[in-house]
Amino acid sequence: MNQPIAINFPDNIKLTIKREDLLHPHISGNKFRKLKYNILEAQKQGRSAILTFGGAFSNHIAATAAAGKEYGFATTGVIRGEELVDKIGDNPTLSFARDCGMVLKFVSRDVYRNKTEAVFIENLKAEFGDFYLVPEGGTNALAVKGCEEILTPEDAVFTHVACAVGTGGTISGIIKSAKLHQRVLGFPALKGAGLLDDICKFAPESNWELVEDYHFGGYGKVNEELVLFINDFLDKTGIPLDPVYTGKLFFGVIDLIYKGYFPQGSDILLIHTGGLQGIAGMNRELLRKKLPIIKIRDNV
Repeated sequence: MNQPIAINFPDNIKLTIKREDLLHPHISGNKFRKLKYNILEAQKQGRSAILTFGGAFSNHIAATAAAGKEYGFATTGVIRGEELVDKIGDNPTLSFARDCGMVLKFVSRDVYRNKTEAVFIENLKAEFGDFYLVPEGGTNALAVKGCEEILTPEDAVFTHVACAVGTGGTISGIIKSAKLHQRVLGFPALKGAGLLDDICKFAPESNWELVEDYHFGGYGKVNEELVLFINDFLDKTGIPLDPVYTGKLFFGVIDLIYKGYFPQGSDILLIHTGGLQGIAGMNRELLRKKLPIIKIRDNV
């Protein structure tokens, strides 16, 4: 569903949001797109289990666990940070994944860096049996294929398409399906992520660029300015944003509008990729730091 934003911007610039966060209550946004063809491939291969990787508040871990429950797969999540093993009950994301039936294996950050190594994968197979492997963040060729379906023919009217960027899979799909007259803008949530090669591997087109000034210090980094922006945006539009991805994307696009980055009359489509499940965990951190918390809906 595309939802115009009822805010008057300078230079006759218009913003519209594609509400991918509404696709599914638990497998939302780009995670729904990324998992779609991977689930179909796992079924085609006759696999009964899926294994993947993620951090303590990973949208991908939560979505994979929910997808496993819905489609009948056993799921295993290899989680970065062995200190979390006794803190599942204090972590909304990991508690949700466990309640969906996901087996959680906690490893140190050093061990986690081996997640793409063949020996490490073989050791996981020896421990958990055969499984269908989905990489961290869900990005592979099948995920990109799913993300190509984010844009529809009706979206050809927009001059710009903007999305948040994590591992690069979502923007790769959007780049491949965007029209020649459209400019795709990616807003990385990670500081110094080195994403260019990862994106070019899937999308060699040249109709895109990364805007790297709105990561707020790095992955998962949030300050009071961003929280207040997210809450104000909710008050004005009724649309919730997450602090890791979409909040930074929307902050960046609106800031660039007022800085004169976009030509007069630009018609911008922002992709809301979901990630709202991470708000509960982030709010615990914000409370601990004595910072304002993020509202999930109006007046809450």
